[in-house]
Amino acid sequence: MKRALPLAGVPPRLSRWAWAADAVLALVLAVGTVSADLDRAYVDDVSQDGDGIKMPVPDPPDPPDPLDPPVPPVPPVPRLGARVIVPAIEHTLGPLTWWAMVLAVLTALPLAWRRRYPLAAFWAVLGANALFHLSEVNRDATAVTFASVLIAAYSAAMYSPHRKAAGANLAAGAVLLAADGLVPEVDRSLIPLLVLVPIALAANGLHAWRQRVRAMQAQQEAATRRAVDEERQRIARELHDVVTHNVSMMTIQAGAARKVLDASPDQAREAMLAVEAAGRTAMSELRQVMGLLTMASDGSPGNVDLAPQPGLDRLGELVSRVRGTGVPIELTVTGTPRELPAGVDLAAYRVVQEALTNAVKHAAGASVTVAVEYAPGELRVDVQDSGGVPTSAEGNGRGLIGLRERLAVYGGTLHNGTRPRGGYRVGAVIPVEDL
Repeated sequence: MKRALPLAGVPPRLSRWAWAADAVLALVLAVGTVSADLDRAYVDDVSQDGDGIKMPVPDPPDPPDPLDPPVPPVPPVPRLGARVIVPAIEHTLGPLTWWAMVLAVLTALPLAWRRRYPLAAFWAVLGANALFHLSEVNRDATAVTFASVLIAAYSAAMYSPHRKAAGANLAAGAVLLAADGLVPEVDRSLIPLLVLVPIALAANGLHAWRQRVRAMQAQQEAATRRAVDEERQRIARELHDVVTHNVSMMTIQAGAARKVLDASPDQAREAMLAVEAAGRTAMSELRQVMGLLTMASDGSPGNVDLAPQPGLDRLGELVSRVRGTGVPIELTVTGTPRELPAGVDLAAYRVVQEALTNAVKHAAGASVTVAVEYAPGELRVDVQDSGGVPTSAEGNGRGLIGLRERLAVYGGTLHNGTRPRGGYRVGAVIPVEDL
């Protein structure tokens, strides 16, 4: 059975492990956001220089007056330990509301679908982040939500099949983050980490992109091989149908001509004319099959004189040609003949051709009936022979197998087997839409 190729713009199907990993990631970040925001008080260290608040520095002492008596130095007092007091400011937030808790969960929950719907997950995380920060938020919770936004942005860049749309969305999201002040304060010690993480993500993205390219190339090569194999099988069926039938007719007519050449030159001449006609027909149909092999890459035919594909309109010629070998054939067409799809028309013709070839090869002296019925919604073809004398000709069954495969393409079925009263029957039913 052929596997359908992935459609363009549709992300590949994820494994259970990928779904589980994304769900765990979303759950961990959601719990981290909620737990960080449950702490409604935090302390700012303001002792350091830089962007923080500077503590007041006391004025230096006045120089000693030379007229004052000298002050004896005070010996240092030994201490067992010293405690350093660091200046700090404590912040107290308002009570946590239920809707803030819900938004805290939603800042990470969409990451469970970050690889399947990357752009939608990105905007869901970003929107929930913006709404969440309308309330008072602990700065530790802001750091967690910012991490969720970064992961969503990375997923949009990596997994979205729409590259231009992903770039535009990421640019708009960056502007929204900067405008709403959703970027947390970064300690200087974390700057190397913030530089190395994007580099690692970019390297991972390049590796993943190369893997995707290799996977797409492998799929394309597999599809090409399948198409080549199917076309090769189709051409093999055509060659079998054309060569087997016409060469069988030529062999029988040539044998008959040889037997009556001395006794009845006129009959021998007719048999040789039949051989010539069968040879011309074989050459015409072979030329058509060769045209398939010389087809240009754009679908135009090569430099071969192509004859039209045979169909039921040429069934009379086929029957007359086989009658010329001495096989009595009765042809019956019932129903109102109508225009058929080219493939269906050719398939029905090949069914009759293969059945007549088998009757000539394997049942000498048998009479054959060919019935074609244009029934509502379907086309029925039935070929039966009376049995005759079995011959020593051997077959490999390739013809009937090819017919069954050909009919299956159009939803048709093939039934073949011996008849209860002797002989052989080949029947086909092909669905046909009524116009």
